[in-house]
Amino acid sequence: MARIPISVVIIAKNEEDNMDACILSAKGWADEIVVVDDNSTDATVAIAAKHGAVIYRRTMDNEGIHRNWAAAQAKNEWVLYLDADERVTPELQQEIDAVLPATTHVAFAIPFRTYIGHHFVNHSGWYPGSKTRFVRKSKFHYEEVAVHPRVFHDGSCGHLTKDIIHYGYPDIAHFLASLNRQTTLEAHKWVNTGRKMTMLIGFWRTIDRFFRSYIGKGGWKAGFMGFVIAYFASLYQIMSYIKYYEIINGIKEKSKP
Repeated sequence: MARIPISVVIIAKNEEDNMDACILSAKGWADEIVVVDDNSTDATVAIAAKHGAVIYRRTMDNEGIHRNWAAAQAKNEWVLYLDADERVTPELQQEIDAVLPATTHVAFAIPFRTYIGHHFVNHSGWYPGSKTRFVRKSKFHYEEVAVHPRVFHDGSCGHLTKDIIHYGYPDIAHFLASLNRQTTLEAHKWVNTGRKMTMLIGFWRTIDRFFRSYIGKGGWKAGFMGFVIAYFASLYQIMSYIKYYEIINGIKEKSKP
């Protein structure tokens, strides 16, 4: 049976430190590599061009819209989404090639092996932490919201067993910077979608997320790092609520530009 062509779509902004390794992880396997660049000011685009990627420049107005637009630029029906700090492993490539010709699924969830610095986070619910990233683009779309968009697919979703490697956080400082950005977007999403949040709900979710991560998902087994990740999971909730409170009480603008 003939091999089904695959496009790899990479979302990037100022990723010169990651772009080379990201593209090389897919180059030679993918039939097409598409890079959608959000106005990078570093060497991201030059590196992508060096590897022969198809390059588009587009400002990310909204994560869900941006990802849907990016997939629409791919020439092939089957698309593997990557962020620039992610790598597709040879084992995953082999698994996709093996299952794709006979599959009836329209999407596949893939395990994520995430690192903070050199620490592989294999606890607190982070691993396998599967995400739906390999899809038939005509049967799939993201919810058009700014952060943590849900996925929708017109058909069944399979589950692959080999990993995408995610070098998302070089250190704790980068983790905290990401937490700050994500909670700002989360607060605006609550406002813009009309979600009603109260102080009681905000505090309950803060407590619940800590114990869910640290006890329910086994973070305690990982020692100090398990505690740190549980603490940050709870911090995400209270920071989001505080920023939401700022917006609805007129302390800050009511919607993100």
